[in-house]
Amino acid sequence: MAVAAGPSFWLGNETLKVPLALFALNRQRLCERLRASPAVQARSVVLLQGGEETQRYCTDTGVLFRQESFFHWAFGVTEPNCYGAIDVDTGKSILFVPRLPASHATWMGKIHSKEHFKEKYAVDDVQYTDEIASVLTSQSPSVLLTLRGVNTDSGSICREASFEGISKFNVNNTILHPEIVECLFDMGGEYYCFSSDITCSFPANGKFTADQKAIYEAVLRSCRAVMSAMKPGVWWPDMHRLADRIHLEELVRIGVLSGSIDTMLQAHLGAVFMPHGLGHFLGIDVHDVGGYPEGVERIDEPGLRSLRTARRLEPGMVLTVEPGIYFIDHLLDEALADPARACFFNRDVLQRFRGFGGVRIEEDVVVTNSGMELLTCVPRTVEEIEACMAGRDKAFTPFSGPQ
Repeated sequence: MAVAAGPSFWLGNETLKVPLALFALNRQRLCERLRASPAVQARSVVLLQGGEETQRYCTDTGVLFRQESFFHWAFGVTEPNCYGAIDVDTGKSILFVPRLPASHATWMGKIHSKEHFKEKYAVDDVQYTDEIASVLTSQSPSVLLTLRGVNTDSGSICREASFEGISKFNVNNTILHPEIVECLFDMGGEYYCFSSDITCSFPANGKFTADQKAIYEAVLRSCRAVMSAMKPGVWWPDMHRLADRIHLEELVRIGVLSGSIDTMLQAHLGAVFMPHGLGHFLGIDVHDVGGYPEGVERIDEPGLRSLRTARRLEPGMVLTVEPGIYFIDHLLDEALADPARACFFNRDVLQRFRGFGGVRIEEDVVVTNSGMELLTCVPRTVEEIEACMAGRDKAFTPFSGPQ
């Protein structure tokens, strides 16, 4: 979408300007989809509730506010305690903002007019939240369309979603004074409620051991193979299977496994080392919606059942690609107790990796008309990471697949 003239969200300096026309386009797309549905009556009105400002437990300390994701998608409003209505037939939008008491100006600053919010968010009309009933009654809608549904991954009902960085340290307890031997950071910045999700794995001392390098480069190979294979029409479960195949090939090369790769895949051995799905949609939520729309079924197989989508790729989709190889005692013990899988393990070599933890590499990509575009810009090869951590050469070349 080209940057349109008109209001935009901007934090200044070198940050991105996000035109408010983006949200008008989202509302238009929503209305078009609803009008095309035989289940939606004429004169229907969508009513969305924004996030509420809350305090920490019983105190008067405010909790950092983050807008409710669906409301943000439709209106782009940053203030709390708002509502929004959209006339499905006409596309007309109404933003409802709180009517603030005069004391607000004393403690919190200027009280803005309704016209201010109308101009700021490029909506058709602005009213106060205490007028919702009367305003909607005057429109005589046949039905109010509100959010209802269950998140298929969490089981929560339309719950606000948030994301915090996860830092995991693997500790070597075999010496008197434990030292951190490997770091895995799963993190993501957020801008105007739009998320990122990036994982970097690296040795804490700046130098890969031979085993660390072998596992890291195995995961890097699978990550880049998946990105090279991505294009419109590709089925996402096939990308997960591709990552599994490469992981197993590399584990055979390293000596942890031996035997036929195809037979290992039939035994779902890949899920022992990568129990999670390959990646997920990325947007206003870190694990964004749309993974399993009507007609798309979850595959009930080890590893694949953890995929957050089983759709075919389409241009414009933004996803993470996050393969990993982990040595999880619980899963390894289960596999070793199963004759169908235990036969592939070289136990002496496996023992060397017990307590290793794991490696994950997570990239953010957008599907293009003929391939994908990489959005992540961090050092990825062993050489780049070691140079960066040594303070030598901060330059690196991001991976470029077919675009």
